[in-house]
Amino acid sequence: MSNPGETTSKRPLRVAIVGAGPAGVYAADILTKSSGVKDGDFEVSIDLFEAYPAPYGLIRYGVAPDHPRIKGIVNALHKVLDRGDIRFLGNVTYGRDLTLHDFRAFYDAVIFSTGAIKDADLDIPGIELQGSFGGADFVSWYDGHPDVPREWPLDAKEIAVIGNGNVALDVARMLVKHPDELLTTEIPDNVYQGLKNSPVTDVHVFGRRGPAQVKFTPLELRELSHMKDVDIVLYPEDFEFDEASDDAIRSNNQIKTMVNTLTNWLVEEHTEAEEPSSRRLHLHFLHSPVEIYQDPDDGGSGRVAGIKFERMELDGTGNVKGTGEFVDYPVQAVYRAIGYHGSPLDELEYNAKRGVIPNEGGRVLDADGNPVPGIYATGWIKRGPVGLIGHTKGDALETIGFLLEDRLTLPPAQNPDPQAIIDLLTERGIEFTTWEGWIKLDAHEAALGAAWTAGEVGADGTAAVVRERIKVVPREEMINISRA
Repeated sequence: MSNPGETTSKRPLRVAIVGAGPAGVYAADILTKSSGVKDGDFEVSIDLFEAYPAPYGLIRYGVAPDHPRIKGIVNALHKVLDRGDIRFLGNVTYGRDLTLHDFRAFYDAVIFSTGAIKDADLDIPGIELQGSFGGADFVSWYDGHPDVPREWPLDAKEIAVIGNGNVALDVARMLVKHPDELLTTEIPDNVYQGLKNSPVTDVHVFGRRGPAQVKFTPLELRELSHMKDVDIVLYPEDFEFDEASDDAIRSNNQIKTMVNTLTNWLVEEHTEAEEPSSRRLHLHFLHSPVEIYQDPDDGGSGRVAGIKFERMELDGTGNVKGTGEFVDYPVQAVYRAIGYHGSPLDELEYNAKRGVIPNEGGRVLDADGNPVPGIYATGWIKRGPVGLIGHTKGDALETIGFLLEDRLTLPPAQNPDPQAIIDLLTERGIEFTTWEGWIKLDAHEAALGAAWTAGEVGADGTAAVVRERIKVVPREEMINISRA
């Protein structure tokens, strides 16, 4: 057998990246800009695969549409893919359309950046009741994910959201915000109509620890105060700080900013508003969920009627312990937003507890803990669903560093011709989409927004609401527009 280094040094290094969200795009970008490529030591040829017909992964299907940073991140990812040196192949599902054996045949290395899209489990009684939802599922619905139902049961007046991270705040904000404020985003029409018919009056967000231990960011917190006709309600008994909290406030500007913001809101709350708002967002701390319950007198419908919490107290280290005091909240829906969890991938080892592919610095490991030659991971499927999108760059840098270290010993592709994978997809009847197809779909969504805007002219002849775009939801429609 020939030396792998000799085989790949005479042609471009062929790399497949599975997952076209920020993690995958950053990995591709870092690889194309690596010193060996820039200095001309070797060439690289990258194909970026995505299960959805459109790129951007979590940015398109996992972030609230009114998130203030979303546009900037999309623009940055667009610039990378629009250069033309990374090939995008959408609507291709790993494990169904292409197997690991297929990737091995056409590429010298494969990087998995499939992220984490499922809800982390919350193991309490009543979690299965009707009206108990996963926050990630709700995010998929309001982001127009092509593979989830178009309708969502929004019939609750009082709602509990469990979690104190950015996703919990996104979910709460989308539930309580008046939907007309979302018309300036790319929100799909079915989502707008669903939210518009919601009878919600109160959304309660519950965290286990205190105000100094929250996991959301100042930007997400400030977004709450920008909502119209929504009062933010806080509770003095939840504002407890121990020694560790005080240390964190002193040493961490982000924590200090958030605690100051929350404390100011608590003080301002007692200033009576001239006109109370029609909706309220309640922020609770030091609450640990114990049970979701149904009304025993409703004939066993299995519907959520309330949720029970144990009151917690800080233990001096920033952690909490139970007080033995319990409190009930009547709600008709519960959303758990306590984190995401990765999914297993065919033919790769999987750590079910952490929801990751076992790896060392991005080198994927086999059942015996040895690196699998030519197989890598980056992003949340590598390290778990923690950190902000910015952390993903450092993560990709580490993975690409190891791939480049291994470059001369990678198992060479049997058929490295870039056209070969296209021929295989075509032969299998897979309606894959391309970057050019995304440009078409992007333009189509912008045209839908422009048409909507033109149809909503106010009395002064100007548009009542300007919509930059409206997201297309059905997968078939996305494919047809992209491949037209």
